Amino acid sequence: MYRRLHHAALSLAAFFAVLAPTIGPRVARAQALIAHVFARTYHAMGTDVVLTAYTLNDKSAEEAFTAAYNEIRRIERLMTDWEWPGQPASDVVRINAEAGGKAVPVSDETVEVIVQSLEMSRLSGGAFDITYAAMRGLWKFDEDMEKRIPPAAEIARQRRLINWRDVIVDRAANTVKLRRRGMRLGLGGIAKGYAVDRASAVLRDFGLTDYMVQAGGDLYVSGQKGPANWMVGVRDPRGGPRDVIARMPIKDHAFSTAGDYERAFVLGGKRYHHIIDPKTGYPATASRGVTILAPNAFLADALDDAVFILGPEKGIALCAKFPDTATVVVDAHNKVWMSPSLRGKLVLTGEPHDGV
Repeated sequence: MYRRLHHAALSLAAFFAVLAPTIGPRVARAQALIAHVFARTYHAMGTDVVLTAYTLNDKSAEEAFTAAYNEIRRIERLMTDWEWPGQPASDVVRINAEAGGKAVPVSDETVEVIVQSLEMSRLSGGAFDITYAAMRGLWKFDEDMEKRIPPAAEIARQRRLINWRDVIVDRAANTVKLRRRGMRLGLGGIAKGYAVDRASAVLRDFGLTDYMVQAGGDLYVSGQKGPANWMVGVRDPRGGPRDVIARMPIKDHAFSTAGDYERAFVLGGKRYHHIIDPKTGYPATASRGVTILAPNAFLADALDDAVFILGPEKGIALCAKFPDTATVVVDAHNKVWMSPSLRGKLVLTGEPHDGV
């Protein structure tokens, strides 16, 4: 793994620094104190991580960003289900290696994330299930993307290993055990949200109050951008990366998305993607795109896959169980649904494009 770091935007401070010889050092220093948007892009957890702040001081913001990024990398090393050459095995890798055997001692954080995952499994009727990772190697949607449908018999065999009830957690001993040999768990559907919340806590510890933390489809927004709220958009599942069908102002909330448009392929006129329905072993078919608004990214990340698999009606009902939480769903037939609490807050800006 490697770190990729670059300027996401040229700040006003940098702009005036370039012009300093012309406009004079005093003017340049004064202009550098104007509050502005400052951003950096990194790479972690298999996606781009974008940190943005509304700040007077680029240097202080960058120090905070570095610490927040390091925290995300720490969570990644702790909870990845991939083995990294030359690195100690993560908690999840060690749990999977002992499937059907002994309980594995893990960190407090890993225990807490797994416990909350199992609770989401219970509330969603198993739509969210961290043991979906038993399907890894059959469907290939990551760097090993392969446009093929696995044999039905192989899918059926591996699907029998998916059951969140077979994850045994001992909170007192801080151990986790997979009951059956061949089982695997993966925290990809929830760990990014946890990492976003942890990075957000780091930024607050550094004194930032107005910022955004984004890791792929998981986003947390704190404070404001000067006198205005930050704005977020709901992506058109069949549009381009910048095509949105709705916008809304957001403050001190998470905004998480799950869709069938990334890590996907089309074969025989049908779309296949990485969000696997635990009950079938095949990519879920009830939705095209889901956006969750929630108080924290941990909850939003767990809900977006669950709602995507459940579909709009059951998904909206699931979100209603959590205070201050709502969803927007583009279903399999391209119809837009939303939680009642979003009416009057979310502004629809267009209809989603249709297509495979």
